[in-house]
Amino acid sequence: MEGLFWLTVGLAAVVFGAGRLVDGASGLARRLGISDLAVGLTVVAFGTSLPELAVNVFASVENSPAIAIGNITGSNIANIFLILGISSLIFPLQTGRGTTWREIPFALLAASLLAALTADRFFDGSAAGSLSRTDGLAFLGFFIVFLYYVAGIAKDTPGIADSVRKDILSTSRCTVFIIVGLVLLIVGGKLVVSGAVRIAQAAGLSESFIAVTLVAVGTSIPELATSVAAAFKKNPDIAVGNIVGSNIFNIFFILGISSLIRPIPVPQELYISIYAGIIAAAVLFICMFTGRRHRIDRWEGAAMLGLYVLYLVFQA
Repeated sequence: MEGLFWLTVGLAAVVFGAGRLVDGASGLARRLGISDLAVGLTVVAFGTSLPELAVNVFASVENSPAIAIGNITGSNIANIFLILGISSLIFPLQTGRGTTWREIPFALLAASLLAALTADRFFDGSAAGSLSRTDGLAFLGFFIVFLYYVAGIAKDTPGIADSVRKDILSTSRCTVFIIVGLVLLIVGGKLVVSGAVRIAQAAGLSESFIAVTLVAVGTSIPELATSVAAAFKKNPDIAVGNIVGSNIFNIFFILGISSLIRPIPVPQELYISIYAGIIAAAVLFICMFTGRRHRIDRWEGAAMLGLYVLYLVFQA
């Protein structure tokens, strides 16, 4: 199927392009004397969500609201139920008190705020809600608060960016990486959107279903690779923190930017994924208190995978 081919090529391009852009920007930042810590908390953290950002920008520009909303909600659900489920089966994920009481609740707040801002259909009697430019500004306001919180962590946690590459690339190589990364993100993002639309049209499926499944899981590949690798290395803080941070970033920054580009009407069928996003964040918070405290045990990971399958059944 032509649509599946272009979707696959597009996803490969955005994931590879994100990696090259992060490498180039990180190296260039060090050349300019910016600390590893600052690079780790900005460029690298931003990098894992670049695929979602690239897809959403093109979805907004090309007026594909189902893909813009479905990509984010589907990615956030897959991040928790699928990726943390797999990661905790590899190694039980122990987290710190800060993650339990601040970062996970912040992710739950993001999911809840998305549901609240798209609930205008219940008040004005319309068939569907929407995200306005005002909503986008509200999301970006919360994102600034989150960045302030992260800056506070940076001051108290000097070793947080130890995983950032230590070798410094030449300036010319950094520049090439940045240019190649940006080109791949632009081209790949456009291919993902057009490929998803073609698949939906050819298979008689809704764009919403394609967005919350193929597109969402595809753009979550960087998070999957990072969290699974962290689980194998028995580094649960990175495995969990990567997912929680990505979920916050996806809603507050990416949906904020997307709705500023163009107000986003929310297709009726995507309310399942919006509310499932709240459930996923709530389940993650509950897991911190069931079994061993502040830990996702293997049985909880298996339950998360079961919930992901159940979600896909309802979404279909």
